[in-house]
Amino acid sequence: MQIVYEEQFRNQLQEILAFIAKDNPGAARHFRNRLKNRIEQIPEVPLACRKSCYFDDETLRDLVFMGYTAIYRITADEIRMLDLFKWQER
Repeated sequence: MQIVYEEQFRNQLQEILAFIAKDNPGAARHFRNRLKNRIEQIPEVPLACRKSCYFDDETLRDLVFMGYTAIYRITADEIRMLDLFKWQER
């Protein structure tokens, strides 16, 4: 199963990494690497994360990671990473 990163997700990730890197560039790299590793595990068990609490759609899931929520959509042949945000912002 392929993982596709939507532009919204990539833009949000870059903003988050830039914010973290202001204080600690190493922490930003660590965050990025750990998030990437966690996302790469999704295709193994795509329903492991909770149904999104932001949408009424079984195909949308919330990956909660270090105070952030990554929303992704499950399709027959791919995982589509849609958005990433700090949980307090929604």
